[in-house]
Amino acid sequence: MTRENPVWTFIKYLSLAIAAFGILFPPYVIVANAFKTPEEFTDKSTMSLPDSFLNFSNFGDAFVQADMGRAFGNTLLILGVTLVLNVLLGSAFCYAVSRFKFKLQGPLVGLFLFATIIPQITTQVVNYKTIQGLGLTNHLMGPTLLYVGADILQIYIYLQFIRNIPYDLDEAAMMEGASLFKIFYSIILPLLGPATATVVILKTISIYNDMYTPYLYLSKPDKVVVSTALMRFFGVNSGDWQMISSAILIIMIPTAVMYLFLQKYIFAGVTSGAVK
Repeated sequence: MTRENPVWTFIKYLSLAIAAFGILFPPYVIVANAFKTPEEFTDKSTMSLPDSFLNFSNFGDAFVQADMGRAFGNTLLILGVTLVLNVLLGSAFCYAVSRFKFKLQGPLVGLFLFATIIPQITTQVVNYKTIQGLGLTNHLMGPTLLYVGADILQIYIYLQFIRNIPYDLDEAAMMEGASLFKIFYSIILPLLGPATATVVILKTISIYNDMYTPYLYLSKPDKVVVSTALMRFFGVNSGDWQMISSAILIIMIPTAVMYLFLQKYIFAGVTSGAVK
């Protein structure tokens, strides 16, 4: 067995250490400052540990001042409607494309791929005018309509799963007199459980982390979501960084817990069909 070059080994582990530091350093700074009192934050370095990790007053104040209760409620409403429509429309589209042959089959899939290469910033004026024309600015349905648009990753995941479902199941159901809707609802959709879980997780994280869309379309205070709630701690020339750190930790908890328990579905969904 050939021994690995020591220089290459050093470079490899050094790059891994730098990457780990870059990933772990921001969460460390957030955690360290979330538990500090205003005096500690002023007198100590932002990278130093707090005197006590039992100082939870910042979290209660951040929850109230940022109106986190309303923010989580608005976010959950947007997520609920978006995910239901994404799952139903995305799976139905992929079922039609993968099971039936028609003239526009290729171009339809190609349009989704083409849309991914168009810079999103170039479509913002048209999107805003459309939402404004529908009277949905400062309405939760405005961002929801934009989020409902299926992305190519969602289409790819559902297509890979449906193509791995034997067509014999469809034929057997047809022989029993089942309609196409019955086949899709009773057979195909339940078998898409792992794909649906993957789509839900990825879409939830994407919407949960998006600040631009809610900031642009939901300017009223009662339309706050978790991402724009952080803006309440920023002034013109400064920010309340202890409160910001505490609010960030509160916002991070749901997605961190969801990812830890459901990460296997992400890898299963994204890699499905990659290996025969």
